[in-house]
Amino acid sequence: MLNMLNTKRHLLCHAALALCALASSASVSAQAAVATYPNKPVRIIVPYPAGGTTDIIARIAANQLTERLKQSFIVENKAGASGAIGAQAVAQAAPDGYTLVMATASSHGINSALQKNLPYDAVKDFAPITVVANTPNIIIANPAVPVKNLQELVALARKEPGQINFGSTSAGGSPHMSAELLKMMAGIDMTHVPYKGAAPMLTDLIGGQVQIGFDNLPSTIGFVKSGKVRALAVTTARRWPGAPDIPTVAESGVPGYEVSGWFGLLAPAGTPKDVVDKIQTTIAEAVKSPAVAKQLNDLGAEPVANKPEAFAQEIRDDVEKWRKVVKTTGVKLD
Repeated sequence: MLNMLNTKRHLLCHAALALCALASSASVSAQAAVATYPNKPVRIIVPYPAGGTTDIIARIAANQLTERLKQSFIVENKAGASGAIGAQAVAQAAPDGYTLVMATASSHGINSALQKNLPYDAVKDFAPITVVANTPNIIIANPAVPVKNLQELVALARKEPGQINFGSTSAGGSPHMSAELLKMMAGIDMTHVPYKGAAPMLTDLIGGQVQIGFDNLPSTIGFVKSGKVRALAVTTARRWPGAPDIPTVAESGVPGYEVSGWFGLLAPAGTPKDVVDKIQTTIAEAVKSPAVAKQLNDLGAEPVANKPEAFAQEIRDDVEKWRKVVKTTGVKLD
């Protein structure tokens, strides 16, 4: 009996040592993977069509990460469901840092409020990395529409309720919700025409198929400067430094109005912290570069590069904010 006990103890001791060796080996492998990250191409999923603000900022970030980390960061557009399809793909990807998403206030704040069966949890299913940039939304008009500023638009909408059509980049997106908030606070009625991205919306606005547009500033500012569309107001609390002649909604007769958007990188939940920190540090170094900062500023975006913990709190705050807005306005997806 004593020999049997000793044999069992001996076997258990060997098993424990083997497990320790495996754990140690796994730990060393994980550390090596982090140290050599990235050692193969990285995908950045943009959950919206090409040509919009999210796509533009994602490509700036991808170029900088590629240059600084000496590995390809490839932008892939996976649009649909107001950003939910692309975001879901990343939530379900391996948490190894090789699949990221350029998320927005729409995909991770508004969607949580508007979509009852959202296939991901904006807080629990992602590892926030950093906000790359913030930007205002902008209200624009076809030059043939007889309004030169927001006050005139509000007056016309009150005179002709429901007769003015406004386009946005997607149903339930930040530009759309900016319009719904304006309708609520200004007491006006306009008819929403949702598009699949900024490019088709701007094409129809310039062509006169819709009269008013709500968009992120970066994808629109070039058309404003060329005179193809008329800027009426920006949605942030203060005028945008890159476009100081465009007034805010609040100073245009709707006090207290404010909407701003963020564009940030996230990885799947469980991605190693060292990988997250490596990407965040690289983005922070990039946006400190005068050339990159100017590139973003010229687009109408403000560089941010905050820490993962601050970004995580921003997402939580955004989810709560938009849930309150949706509850108050009663807005539903078209």
